[in-house]
Amino acid sequence: MNLPAELKYTKEHEWVRIEGDVAYVGITDHAQKELGDIVYVDIDTLDKEIAQNEVFGTVEAVKTVSDLFSPISGTVLEVNNHLDGSPESVNSDPYGDGWMVKISIANPAELDALLSAEAYGELVGA
Repeated sequence: MNLPAELKYTKEHEWVRIEGDVAYVGITDHAQKELGDIVYVDIDTLDKEIAQNEVFGTVEAVKTVSDLFSPISGTVLEVNNHLDGSPESVNSDPYGDGWMVKISIANPAELDALLSAEAYGELVGA
């Protein structure tokens, strides 16, 4: 299983990559494997403030729909428009082209509560 060490993780299977005062957010390799073939990503929170653990969208796979939970509080600055035409990017490149949103970091202390790659790996049995 692919668990980049530089990322932070949540128990709900989202990952966070920090770049300055912005966080890129997506779902983990483990999550996309569990969901199966992803056919649609629905995120309607652009320019909205969201709280930590609040739902910011959904991801739809062939057999299920799953909520996406924000790992931090902040404003959704950008939605990955690439996913409109290529939702399968979440399956093929969950940590790269499959990112979902960019969120401003409202409370940097929230990052400290996120899981390391090692802790997330233990959680999912990797």
